[in-house]
Amino acid sequence: MIKAVIVEDENKSRELLQSLVTKHCTGVQVVAAAGNVQEGVEAIKKNNPDLIFLDISMPDGTGFDLLEKISPVKSDIIFTTATDKYAIRAIKYSALDYLLKPIDTEELKNAVNKLLDKKSTGNTVENLAHLLQNLKQGNDSYQKITLPTTNAYEIVYVKDIIRCEADGSYTAFYLTEKRKLLASASLKHYEDLLPPNQFLRIHHHHLINVSHVIRYLKTDGGYAVMSDGSQLEISRRKKDDFLAMLNKI
Repeated sequence: MIKAVIVEDENKSRELLQSLVTKHCTGVQVVAAAGNVQEGVEAIKKNNPDLIFLDISMPDGTGFDLLEKISPVKSDIIFTTATDKYAIRAIKYSALDYLLKPIDTEELKNAVNKLLDKKSTGNTVENLAHLLQNLKQGNDSYQKITLPTTNAYEIVYVKDIIRCEADGSYTAFYLTEKRKLLASASLKHYEDLLPPNQFLRIHHHHLINVSHVIRYLKTDGGYAVMSDGSQLEISRRKKDDFLAMLNKI
């Protein structure tokens, strides 16, 4: 049985989440619930939970403020939020999980099960440190991204990503210094996440970092030659977008 603490400022939302966890998340026991940052800090220090359900916006601060106060964080975190797109983007960059309000039962179960399944790999401390570092920048031009692989979390510089290639429901990342990682998320996920002024989907299977393009071959419809030596076909409908981005470098 793992211990959980809920930090949520709205009474009804807090009670509903506690009810859902108790009813649908086997193996999880809610040992405390708090309504703001200060109460949350006290509940976490007192109970030393394995898991924290953490609201992002609260009257006396944010969930990120709470994390700073209890650093280093040794618990797994599932964030809860309504519409904070900036925070969600930062969370995704750090490969952490979140739930949108109103909370869906199946999404809650899936988020908890993912944490239970990966207990042996837990890199929560590094992921949260990465998240807080990104948030301190004050914008969404993050320098690093966390990639969840089969047995670890790899934090890489965005500028070191040469290209990404679809591999079923996974994505192969080709990095500088001949490094390669297989991340457990789709190419579409990373297309939406990586900066659109730097990365372009040139083909159904290929997402490239345009700054790593060293040559454009006009033969057979067009190919992008990348800094790792790969030659990638450019689909006809993406050719104009590719040339436009190339001209901006």
